[in-house]
Amino acid sequence: HWLSKLAPRKQAVAHISLLAVSLVALPIIPNPAWKHSGIGQPSLTILALLLVTVGLPYFVLSSTSPLLQAWYARTHPGGLPYRLFALSNFCSMLALLSYPFLIEPNLSSLTQGLSWSVGFVGFILLCAVTAWRATAETTLAVGEATVADTGLDPAPSWTTCLLWLGLAAAASILLLAVTSHLTQDVAAIPFLWILPLAVYLLSFIICFESPRLYRRAIFVPLLVVALAFMAYRLWPEPGKMGMRPVIDLFTSALFVCCMVCHGELVRLKPQPRQLTGFYVIVSLGGALGGLFVGLLAPYVFHAYYEFPIGLALCALVTAIVFTRALLVRPGAPRYWMQTGIAITVVFLAGYFYILGSIMFQMTDGYRVVARNFYGQLRVFDDGDPRIDDDASRRLIHGAINHGQQMLREEYRRLPVTYFCPESGIGRGMKALEGHPRRIGILGLGCGTLAAYGLPGDTLRIYEINPLMLGIARREFTYLKDTPAKVEVALGDARLVLESESTAPNQLFDILVMDAFSGDSVPVHLIAKEAFAIYFQHLKAAGILAVNISNTYLALDPVMERAADAFDKVALLYHWNPKEDDPMCFSCSWTLIMDRGTLAAHPELRKGAEVLRQKRPFRVWTDDFSNMFSILK
Repeated sequence: HWLSKLAPRKQAVAHISLLAVSLVALPIIPNPAWKHSGIGQPSLTILALLLVTVGLPYFVLSSTSPLLQAWYARTHPGGLPYRLFALSNFCSMLALLSYPFLIEPNLSSLTQGLSWSVGFVGFILLCAVTAWRATAETTLAVGEATVADTGLDPAPSWTTCLLWLGLAAAASILLLAVTSHLTQDVAAIPFLWILPLAVYLLSFIICFESPRLYRRAIFVPLLVVALAFMAYRLWPEPGKMGMRPVIDLFTSALFVCCMVCHGELVRLKPQPRQLTGFYVIVSLGGALGGLFVGLLAPYVFHAYYEFPIGLALCALVTAIVFTRALLVRPGAPRYWMQTGIAITVVFLAGYFYILGSIMFQMTDGYRVVARNFYGQLRVFDDGDPRIDDDASRRLIHGAINHGQQMLREEYRRLPVTYFCPESGIGRGMKALEGHPRRIGILGLGCGTLAAYGLPGDTLRIYEINPLMLGIARREFTYLKDTPAKVEVALGDARLVLESESTAPNQLFDILVMDAFSGDSVPVHLIAKEAFAIYFQHLKAAGILAVNISNTYLALDPVMERAADAFDKVALLYHWNPKEDDPMCFSCSWTLIMDRGTLAAHPELRKGAEVLRQKRPFRVWTDDFSNMFSILK
């Protein structure tokens, strides 16, 4: 936007210079010095890492698109520069769809970074040539000059600029809110985040490439339905609906909202001479939406209030746009205008009231609702321990049961859910009884594994989320009840263990990896380099236990390859409790150990499958992982 105010040759010189300076960021490979333990709120550290690693190249790439459109508008009188914005978003969607399915499965992270850096150098050369050639056309098109001279192309009013900002921000907030809702509260399906982002980009493509496809007569009624549906599904205990229809309908509702927001942006777009200012405000709106959801909301909200706030903003800004259009419509009967405005006001008032009620219900009835960078945690009681044998207290992360404790006194100290005695972890714990044990646990939950602690044992727990530790101590009694000594190390488990490698090793008898967040997979905790750290802290006869229970991913080939890389044997336990068992869940565990350890504990073979390579599968490392290859 600033460059567009300079002479054409100065524009080219300034942009080429900035392109050249951006080369200092190559290759775009993070320095290991940026490793962060993750204690507290690592948002600012992540932003700083991104700024240093990809900030300048990203800034140059982002600013090039509107600048090229400004050059095109100057050198191609009568052309449609906004179509280039549609092309840009189309290419973004191609990259989005191709990366997880084509690039990530076939190229290591290092190769990706180096290849991208080489491609970026090629882009800089091409862009520099284009910038220099664009300076050859220094005269404005006749049509533009006429418009400028006659004053028919004035700067947009501040109300128009606010509408640009609001429409862009509303779509951005809804994109991120719907993505969070689907991936945390509906289903943690791998790659599910792609779907909302794809429809968001698709709405940009359609609206800027073929504006006629956005028709108010069609999309305004659909917008009312979409806003009503999303509010209904956010209400506690809405009607039962299958997971697939919920995903499809939420994605469709998001598409409708984005089509309206972006369609109205196109209707309000200025003449090409004001193009760069338009993009500045649209980009600012998108950035403000992202900052609101990604940075502000986790710090100030206990629940996911940004979703109803996003719905309210979308309803408000679109209502203002439609009312404004109605007021300036020539020849519109005054009665119909007043009626339309009255209906809009009533609708907004009722909708805001419903959204306010939803926000109240998001925390009502829970013992605890807390939230930070790592997501939302809720604690509630199910049943009355005075009359219900199966009364329990549950810790919920998103839609996943992250821990549970029975409330009846006789059951309170029992390990339940994924940790029952008959499960793989229960088998491993029992095999090592008979002497004081040193037990390492990656991932606290509500502290259920402390139920296996015996007098003389030491439990060392690694937990990245300080909220989790506070809840486990206040709301559950596993850590208080265990006769074992309890140590807690806050921070990313792998990085903390790595830092402890310089001191005497922990010498764990058993090390339990249960640090999954719902059904999502922390890949850095199951890479080959992570296993090397785990085995460094295990006794020679120790056991590494990994909870691989997952609805959508088959993690056993990852475990088999990791075990083989260190000449270990991996035992897989699939366990299903009785249907009427209220305490135990179906689960899958892998126990990895030396062959000598297995020989010393032959009872571990019972009910276990020895993992062997069944198909070509590449060991996962910090430089390579392929989530697509383990989809169930």
